[in-house]
Amino acid sequence: CRAPTIARAILVTMKIDYYRTRSAELGRLNIFITLTDEDGDGEVVAVKDLIDVRGTPTSGGGVILPMQPKTHDAPLVSAIRECGCLVIGKTNMHEWAFGLTTINPHYGTVRNPRDERRISGGSSGGSAAAVAAGLCDWAIGTDTGGSVRVPAALCGVVGFKPTFGTVEMTGVLPLSFSLDTIGSLAPDVSTATRGVEMMERQVGWVSNELVPITEPRLAVPAGWVYGLDDTVGPTWEKLASHLPRVPFPSLSRLSKYSLDVLYAEAGAYHRQWITSCPELYGRDVLDRLRLALGVTGADYVEALQCRETIQSEVTQAMEGFDAILLPTTASIAPVIAENLNVEPLARFSRPFNYTGQPVFSLPVPTAGLPVGIQVVGRLGQDAALARVAFGLELAWSAGAASG
Repeated sequence: CRAPTIARAILVTMKIDYYRTRSAELGRLNIFITLTDEDGDGEVVAVKDLIDVRGTPTSGGGVILPMQPKTHDAPLVSAIRECGCLVIGKTNMHEWAFGLTTINPHYGTVRNPRDERRISGGSSGGSAAAVAAGLCDWAIGTDTGGSVRVPAALCGVVGFKPTFGTVEMTGVLPLSFSLDTIGSLAPDVSTATRGVEMMERQVGWVSNELVPITEPRLAVPAGWVYGLDDTVGPTWEKLASHLPRVPFPSLSRLSKYSLDVLYAEAGAYHRQWITSCPELYGRDVLDRLRLALGVTGADYVEALQCRETIQSEVTQAMEGFDAILLPTTASIAPVIAENLNVEPLARFSRPFNYTGQPVFSLPVPTAGLPVGIQVVGRLGQDAALARVAFGLELAWSAGAASG
């Protein structure tokens, strides 16, 4: 949070004007729901339209809520303003954050800047696309089952989901209060890390001295990785074929518990609106919410009761390792279409909302469409994970440059 020089102030003011002009030129991508008229000095940040920003309405990607501008910022937005950040606008998203495509019937489909025929991922699709298209310095998203990491992977940017509870959720519309996590999307690990630092008022926590861990101890959960497509598969094999496989809680078990919590809490939050104004939902979200109402109380309670046990099992499985690696998604960004099968997109991301662990999604340099790799750390060890992610980012970039 350093005071800028006058020369830098002029430069940044010009930069936000450039970003606005560029946003207008790329309007076909449907990245923003609302743009602000803010001006001045500081990093330019795009904010998911689930989060209150003074002077703008918060839609949640839907049309149920009143569209009066908010009078106060969410605390996380106040925090980044204390470091001089500007908000360029509120980004488009999958309606109510309950989906992975950001095919939004109200505000348009967010198209992937890497290939406009394809989805950007979701639910923070607009935030990832804003970074990928160069419309901001970094962006804020939320992650309940992969909603920062999936679009980061599909758009070829860095996504950082910190440990659950790191950033305050006041002023943020919920999807699942037991899983929702504020995260950052950025061009690189350093910027993504600094973004989370600013949001939690811990500037300099690690980014001031982000020393890479150059030889991290890495492993892969045994039996987890399957069904990768023809682009993700070879990339994954090249990076991870030599890594040890370690016993881990089963993927199916973690996925079930995560979905039971997510669906039960989302269904409870939306129950009244599902009954009173179902016509105001997009079809895919309404169908999913109605399905969510079918989660039993017994399943929900079991998932909550088993959470600490699962976290202990994961901690034990990671003993002796700095991080585990997994693909972020099992496939590259699919072409925009109705009734997409999104299971390959969330397969490897959802469990870590349930465990609460910090995770980076890093883009791997490729000649084709983006591929993302998850770097999963120990619960509460976000600073150490940032150093691992930074080391991998440097190594993979050097490898791509050399051949």
